Amino acid sequence: MVTYTRPESLVVLTGAGMSAESGIETFRGANGLWEGHRLEEVATPEAWRRQPDLVRRFYNERRRNLMHSLPNAGHEILAHWQAKISVKIITQNVDDLHERAGSKDVLHLHGELMKSRSCGPNETTRRMKGWEMTAHDRCPDGFQIRPHIVWFGEAVPNMSTAMELVKSADCLVVIGTSLQVYPAAQLAFETGADVPIHLIDPDANSLNQMGAEAWPMKASEGLKKLDNRWFGSD
Repeated sequence: MVTYTRPESLVVLTGAGMSAESGIETFRGANGLWEGHRLEEVATPEAWRRQPDLVRRFYNERRRNLMHSLPNAGHEILAHWQAKISVKIITQNVDDLHERAGSKDVLHLHGELMKSRSCGPNETTRRMKGWEMTAHDRCPDGFQIRPHIVWFGEAVPNMSTAMELVKSADCLVVIGTSLQVYPAAQLAFETGADVPIHLIDPDANSLNQMGAEAWPMKASEGLKKLDNRWFGSD
């Protein structure tokens, strides 16, 4: 469905393509994020129990790279929209580029790279001050800390909240995701009847299975076009 009317209640779902223009490598593929590491080695609870030092090194490197990355024009457009209309951002990304661009109340489905989580029963989280996590680091209650990442095989704690946001939206914009990782991919199919959907991704035409208006281009380019359509010179 094509809509030229500015929505009043917008939900945005972002994936790896949202941050690719900031130099954050995408999930898989040539020179992709996981290249050189099998998922079982670095992104499962079993990996953490079996080789915690390898997992820490892997996420330390990702964290260090993130600290040298900056939000791109797409991140900035979404933050600008939040100042004008109701915009709820749901992201599959673990970086903090939405927040650094100025977006508020970002819902992270897969955790946050710049936070640690207690291995204790309360699973408390804390913002990290730097990029390095060591085997000696402990949370205030004395338990070891781990990356605050939702690993493969773990439940997605924010999924039910994300579902409710999507179901209540007047419009859904899906950006930079292949819609291959479940349960997050299911969100694109949870909108109300006749709710317009925009899909921004270089492969949007082939990925479009929900009757969305396809924008086969990079995240920032598609968002600039939507920004011009909805807000013009505002």
